[in-house]
Amino acid sequence: MWELFEQGELPRWVKVRQRLYNAALADVAAAVAAEFAQPGVRAAIRPGQRVALTGGSRGIDRIDQVLRAAAAEVRKLGGEPFVVPAMGSHGGATAAGQCAVLAEYGITEAAIGCPIRASMDTDLLGYIDDQPVAGGTARVPVWFDATAHRQADVVIPIGRVKPHTDFHGAIESGLMKMVAIGLGKQKGADTFHSYGFPEFHRLIPAVARFTLAQGQIPFGLALLEDGHGRLAHVEAVPTPQIEVREQELLQLARKWMPRLPGERIDVLIVDAIGKDISGIGADTNVVNRYYGQALEFLPRIQRLVVRGLTPATEGNATGIGLFDVALRRVIERIDYASTYMNVVTAKAPEGARLPIMVDTDRQALRVSLACCLRVESASARIVRIRDTKHLEEFWASEPLLPELLATGRVELLHAIEDIAFDESGMFKDDII
Repeated sequence: MWELFEQGELPRWVKVRQRLYNAALADVAAAVAAEFAQPGVRAAIRPGQRVALTGGSRGIDRIDQVLRAAAAEVRKLGGEPFVVPAMGSHGGATAAGQCAVLAEYGITEAAIGCPIRASMDTDLLGYIDDQPVAGGTARVPVWFDATAHRQADVVIPIGRVKPHTDFHGAIESGLMKMVAIGLGKQKGADTFHSYGFPEFHRLIPAVARFTLAQGQIPFGLALLEDGHGRLAHVEAVPTPQIEVREQELLQLARKWMPRLPGERIDVLIVDAIGKDISGIGADTNVVNRYYGQALEFLPRIQRLVVRGLTPATEGNATGIGLFDVALRRVIERIDYASTYMNVVTAKAPEGARLPIMVDTDRQALRVSLACCLRVESASARIVRIRDTKHLEEFWASEPLLPELLATGRVELLHAIEDIAFDESGMFKDDII
């Protein structure tokens, strides 16, 4: 059947390297210590106080080093640190599962030098009455980790500030989300998802404000990564400044994050998606699409192809619904139980919808080009990336090169060559 689309010459392509923002911290412990040395931060922790540090479920660069350094600084001030998992319903919504997630990131009691106290129990802090939501108002419950609430005198949220993949607003991923959803555990996450992602930009600030007003959180530790996904900035933000400062840090994170250059791509080929790459499998801020809806960012991308799942995602193919064409090997590796549980919990079943399935890379490329509007195959703008987290090196077709080179941030890594397939119809060239 797919032979019908084997028409027209394909463009040539070449592997390129783009220059991304590079500012990785050389010494994480020193950066954390500098923030704890601030007078306002030092005064927030008194000798003998029990201090809860949050451990999240996102793959933040060197998060184990951050937590180890934060625990050490708390002890220097006379406090008694411990870590609480703060990841909503992740890890199967069990205490053991959340500890296992932390361990995957190197966060163990032995590694960070303080106890980890995991529980899914939550305390109801109160309600936000008349909270605006789509179609009217709602009385929104505010949940908070019971261990942190009852056993800690001070709670310090630690989180990465970055653009979110499922919604956009003045506040996205960061300290406010850690406070509102991460520390809300399963009940908090379920409350948020029951209203849907379109309400997150309003609900997160509202719930976080309510929680911060309780007085148990004196400051948060905000983390930012550079374009290579390396920890680049650590900042202790006093609670009265969190909401405003996080908006500024979000803009900085958006500026630093890796993106594909250019204004238009006809076909974007992604070698792998997975939960270790993004909560939605592929960062929507890179593919510039959210389940059929184009986002306002550049480049504009017509069609998406997925070639594989990462080993670490263990068959969870959440986000495959973003794609138009998938290799058969992707579909065959799907763990439908974990994928369905993920998308149902997120109230986003479209994340599990399956693309057109083909057997080979040749078929995938030809079919995706056939699905493009007003594109001749010989002049198609084609890009192939490893995943949406690694964008320093990628393949780009010849018609796209003038635009990429004009940015001054892209260089060719070798001579331009034909798009080559082996006898089985798979790409000969490795993306690595």
